[in-house]
Amino acid sequence: MLPKQRRARVRSADGPASSSPPRFPGVAIYLAEPRMGRSRRAFLTRLAVSKGFRVLDAYSSEVTHVVMEQTSAEEAGCWHGGRAAAASPRGGTRPALLDISWFTESMAAGQPLPVEQRHRLEVAMPRKELPSPVRMPPYACQRPTPLTHHNTGLSEALEVLAEAAGFEGSEGRFLSFRRAAAVLKALPSRVTALSQLQGLPHFGEHSCRVVQELLEHGVCEEVERVRLSERYHTMKLFTGIFGVGVKTADRWYRDGLRTLDSLHKQPQRLTQQQRAALPRPERPGPAAGGGGPAAGGGGRRGVRPARGHRDAGGRLPEGLVLYHQHHRGRPEDAAHPTQGSHTMDAFEITFCIFCLPQPPGAAVGGAQRRAVRVDLVAVPISQLPFALLGWTGSKHFQRELRRYSRKERGLWLNSHGLFDPEQKMLFHVASEEDIFRHLGLEYLPPEQRNA
Repeated sequence: MLPKQRRARVRSADGPASSSPPRFPGVAIYLAEPRMGRSRRAFLTRLAVSKGFRVLDAYSSEVTHVVMEQTSAEEAGCWHGGRAAAASPRGGTRPALLDISWFTESMAAGQPLPVEQRHRLEVAMPRKELPSPVRMPPYACQRPTPLTHHNTGLSEALEVLAEAAGFEGSEGRFLSFRRAAAVLKALPSRVTALSQLQGLPHFGEHSCRVVQELLEHGVCEEVERVRLSERYHTMKLFTGIFGVGVKTADRWYRDGLRTLDSLHKQPQRLTQQQRAALPRPERPGPAAGGGGPAAGGGGRRGVRPARGHRDAGGRLPEGLVLYHQHHRGRPEDAAHPTQGSHTMDAFEITFCIFCLPQPPGAAVGGAQRRAVRVDLVAVPISQLPFALLGWTGSKHFQRELRRYSRKERGLWLNSHGLFDPEQKMLFHVASEEDIFRHLGLEYLPPEQRNA
């Protein structure tokens, strides 16, 4: 049991030790603890109270001065944003967010000094930089997202973390980073301060920390560590092969495979489709573009020409390089989608790869040729609007569109139709615009579906 004098001293660490009225009743100070530390906060509280200042133990609408130590303006704005909703600002104005320098100078003077610009932690943002407040709907299918946007560096960093999380099988982290990146792509202007993200959906603590690090230092240590990791590079390489998903790539990696050459040495590991798509080690295949349905499963990207499609001189011919029957399904099987089904569609689908013409002045028979993938899809005319929608836009846009349909409207959507499970009814439409209208969404043209 502590002596009475000791017990009194311990209690004073958690609140003002003086019962006398404050000398400056119009000033209410709150010392923010995160970077300050509990013991130092207690010491500064006793110091201020002994000089007649009023120091509050909890943040509330009475606070006029928030004092922080070793805190950036962006961190201060983010900290205050999380507490402003719980405590309405006094008199309609927010408290001053101040550096510890104002506090120490005021203590030395024995009275609260006027707040100068050098004391403030707020960053004045031009109105034209980012209109406030920014209305940002939670679903990517509710907001236009252009291909070229203002926050490429920030969104790409979050997408790297999302991709790495997907390689590790962490669906929750994958979706968190992917959704945060999609929000950045839809913003009308460049993000220059962390405070601009306040109130935006899908921005958790982790994503905010990554953005803050990028804004302050230009790089994020976590993102760079992922980019330089052997596993990330290997998984990205393997999943870029047509017909190879995350599980297959992970199994190869765990078995010690790291390169395409190592796969060529073990052809028994590959399916016929994968063997056809695997580039020859001595002659890397051209990068493929274009693609299949954005919401489809893995394996439709990174297609490479099969061996055996060269002319007598060993060169890739102009025009058609590879024609492969990808999927033969029955459209009637997808007319009534089942809940939880991951099947993209059951159309007659083939793909082909076309060699692009060599640029003027290029060496004839160069080591690498550029190519583009073209998917050919046979669609019944009644399902054409759904197929156009399902094969247009990013994978994340399509995922969000189906999630919105299911959770907000109670409908099931795929590339064949829109189905009401309660009414057991398929919607008949004549255009993509009709689908958006049935879902209660504003129509987004294809160029605005790049979430």
